[in-house]
Amino acid sequence: MKGEMEMMEDVVIVGAGIAGLATAVALKRVGVQALVLERSQGIRATGAALSLFPNAWLALDALGVSHKLTRSYDPLLKGSVTNINTGDVQQVLFPDQGIRTVHRKALLEALAEELPTDTIRFSSKLAAIESQEQGGGASIAVVHLEDGTAIKSKVLIGCDGVHSVVARWLGLAEPVHSGRSAVRSLAVFPQGHRFKHEVQQFVDHQDKRAGFVPLNDSEFYWFLTCKGGNMTGEPEQIQREVLEKYAENFPSIYLDVVRHADLSTITWAPLMYRHPWRIIFGNLNKGNITVAGDAMHPMTPDLGQGGGSSLEDAVVLGRHIGNSIIKNGGQFVEGDMAKAIDDYVKERRWRGALLVTGSYFSGWIQQGGAKWWVRFLRDRLFFRYIFGFLAGLAYYNCGNLPAVSSGKED
Repeated sequence: MKGEMEMMEDVVIVGAGIAGLATAVALKRVGVQALVLERSQGIRATGAALSLFPNAWLALDALGVSHKLTRSYDPLLKGSVTNINTGDVQQVLFPDQGIRTVHRKALLEALAEELPTDTIRFSSKLAAIESQEQGGGASIAVVHLEDGTAIKSKVLIGCDGVHSVVARWLGLAEPVHSGRSAVRSLAVFPQGHRFKHEVQQFVDHQDKRAGFVPLNDSEFYWFLTCKGGNMTGEPEQIQREVLEKYAENFPSIYLDVVRHADLSTITWAPLMYRHPWRIIFGNLNKGNITVAGDAMHPMTPDLGQGGGSSLEDAVVLGRHIGNSIIKNGGQFVEGDMAKAIDDYVKERRWRGALLVTGSYFSGWIQQGGAKWWVRFLRDRLFFRYIFGFLAGLAYYNCGNLPAVSSGKED
């Protein structure tokens, strides 16, 4: 393209969300500085909060940032699920270490603080991607931005979310609508709240599920998921629809939390996922180009593994690139990167597909509606037997990062 300003980088990461920033931190730990391209003007905090299970904390340990968050968020050891039609209450115990629900912004900032100030380039919108063959069978990726900049990179990693441009370039099938939607937000009680430090969820026979999780002494993360739904409009309108239409029959304890919503954090979105067989058999990489996080394996939130799986991806990708550097005497060898990325994809393909499947199944059971056999599965079997098996996915250890002496790390 004529008139473009060209740059050359070792690694370019598209997207400064959890996957993108965590991958940049992992690469920094193995001596590689990446350039992160983010289309927005600053760090995005869409989603308000997220729950991190033991697998996520092991990944954060490997990245060297877990201590920043554990001191601010206490673990949740149990929860309850109340059927608002029958009054039945199911108790749910979480893994031994518990889970911690954290502000999404706090996680993103904890990761960003680990990076040199010039790592993230904001307001960088992709226009096109191409791959240029080099001598010896190697290739470089070229990212063209809307402002006319062309960036050449030895490795390109798409961490650009559910509707990933990089995934589309690889030929991955588009994510599909699960048939459900979700409202998510924070709630603030300035004078403190009276609730227990545990997760509380509520289900009905009309395909709705809602709940809230305490973040600290004054803030909650709350959500509502339903089949269909189209709550577009201003935050006040979304809050009103939740209170007057979607959750009008839910317990007052839940409605009170919704009334305390921080309107600046309310979001509504359809719940998307990629069919697991598309992950197993799809093109997750081509040469030195790959994807991570939601760009690879978007999933519904029913197992709370979207953020955790993104952190796992970052550590595994960092490990394979780090091992390549070690094998090549501390050098970032362009020709060896395709194999490192291929090894990363082989390790993550089945794990991603399993999490997508488990998340979808969990959501389908919990919001199966009024059919008697679905209610039986949910109320008598799921939380007593099946949930424990699915929760076992949260015990996964993605491993550590290798110690690389390349002289590049700050």
